Amino acid sequence: MLAPMLPSFLLVVLLVELTPGPNMGWLALLSASEGRRAGFAATAGIGLGLAIVAAASALGLAQLAHASPLIFNLLRYAGAAFLLWLAWEAWSVEREVSPSAVHRNGSAARYFRRGLIINLLNPKAALFFIAVLPVHVVQNGPVAMQTAQLSIAYVAIATLIHITIVLLAGRAHGWLTSGPYAGLVRRGFAIMLAAIAIWFFVDTFR
Repeated sequence: MLAPMLPSFLLVVLLVELTPGPNMGWLALLSASEGRRAGFAATAGIGLGLAIVAAASALGLAQLAHASPLIFNLLRYAGAAFLLWLAWEAWSVEREVSPSAVHRNGSAARYFRRGLIINLLNPKAALFFIAVLPVHVVQNGPVAMQTAQLSIAYVAIATLIHITIVLLAGRAHGWLTSGPYAGLVRRGFAIMLAAIAIWFFVDTFR
């Protein structure tokens, strides 16, 4: 039996996920600078991160983080700091970039972990499961089953949108990372990534 409010929930998720945000910006930059393989690996990490946050919300852990200003702000600071560290790494480390660069400069697991960490440190993901998802759960029905269905639907839609971003941004990988201006482009991406870190910090301010 499907959750009664699943159609309206799907529309809300689609609108939320299509709204540009730090997560979307980071994934697009990664796919353009490192290629689709890195982007797909990061997408898998993001999906797992969202699933873990959904499970934590069901157990009440995300609500605890939301209710505690200390925990909430720690997540904000840690998430922004992690993105700034990625920006510094991109700026300072000279790398040879080619279609097989992911194999030489770090396995797909590296980008998977980064996608996972960024989403686990994003308090706004927890807020969605705390404030939006419960509104679409009918209380006189099987609450646990509805919550599971809506959570799975959210992760699925987010993943499909992220895959689309990877495919589109990945098309620019070849001409952005080859030729005499590859180093300049890489540093430009580092600056944009730092801007995304600041965006992440401001976007999660409450």
